[in-house]
Amino acid sequence: MVHLNKVERVNPQDVAAPRKFYAQAIASGKTDLDRLAYLISNQSTVRKADCKAVLEAFVHNMEDEMRQGRIVELGDLGNFQIGVSSRGEDTAEDVSENSVRSAHYNFRPGRTLRNSLRTLRYKLVG
Repeated sequence: MVHLNKVERVNPQDVAAPRKFYAQAIASGKTDLDRLAYLISNQSTVRKADCKAVLEAFVHNMEDEMRQGRIVELGDLGNFQIGVSSRGEDTAEDVSENSVRSAHYNFRPGRTLRNSLRTLRYKLVG
């Protein structure tokens, strides 16, 4: 169940407009690699330490593949890719590596993960 909180927000396009209230999802905790390894080990014959080693290797290799400019496809989970934000230059010739301001990860969920959003249940807690 996804917990929701009420938040009041100003319209950034019209700061003089009346504020409105919105529902905002709030986290109910965190799950780290250690917990995922534990959960996976309980659903298989593989020990927790082996699961954790595989997950850590997975993260390392995923990062390495993306650093090489590759899209990492993870089946039903989705795809990860590096994206960049850059300065706008006056001409195409002015665009260079120095135009990049920052990098970020893009995640595109797979169909199964996207479809799981349709069955979420909500509970207002605040």
